[in-house]
Amino acid sequence: MRILEALGAGVGASSLGAIAQVVGMPAPQVHRYLQSLITSGMARQDAASGRYELGSAALRLGLVALARTNVFKIVDRVMDGFVERTGQTVQISAFGPLGPTIVRLFNGRPALLTTLNLGTVLPLSTSATGRVFLAFIPESETADLMNAEREHLSMDTSSVDEIRAAVRTDGKAVETGTVIPGLHATAYPILDLQGRATLVATAVVSEAVQGCRQETIAELGTLCGHISAENGWLGV
Repeated sequence: MRILEALGAGVGASSLGAIAQVVGMPAPQVHRYLQSLITSGMARQDAASGRYELGSAALRLGLVALARTNVFKIVDRVMDGFVERTGQTVQISAFGPLGPTIVRLFNGRPALLTTLNLGTVLPLSTSATGRVFLAFIPESETADLMNAEREHLSMDTSSVDEIRAAVRTDGKAVETGTVIPGLHATAYPILDLQGRATLVATAVVSEAVQGCRQETIAELGTLCGHISAENGWLGV
């Protein structure tokens, strides 16, 4: 299993020596294991270079695991515990036909009285949630909605590109008071195998207490990274 993990962690085919170094085993021992893995289809060896890579059986096993992954079940499990422990309000949004749409709402302590409810559609360019979708889903999926917003807000293409670049660099989006006056929102992507934002988790706090919540909000970002990993994202 350690050898399979080493093959999966590499960015490409690996030499025998490199694998042995990663798993901390003598090369002859690793070679014997690799031969068994090749026989079972879990690994393969490139005839030209002699390097080793995951085999077709490992690929099939991974696809089966992904097919059985329900990201909503993971989110519900993780966020229920997080909100119960921290009291932080969290919104989970999906990208629907009308744009970013709130599909889960985990109320913290004290409960925030807002107009943001299940089914609320958020703007792409002016909400933290929308900006994360703007950055982490293909531009072809957001083009029509973004063009409509640009006309309404008089935004140019370079401004939209700057938003995308900033969010991709930071791994999050932050917005204060634009959607709901007095509220501070920090949004993180939940990514799939291809790096697409399947969902977005957004921490919402009152501006009056946002400084006290920074550590908790950062923890939400870490949890979103863990959920992304369970959802297939390799983090590369």
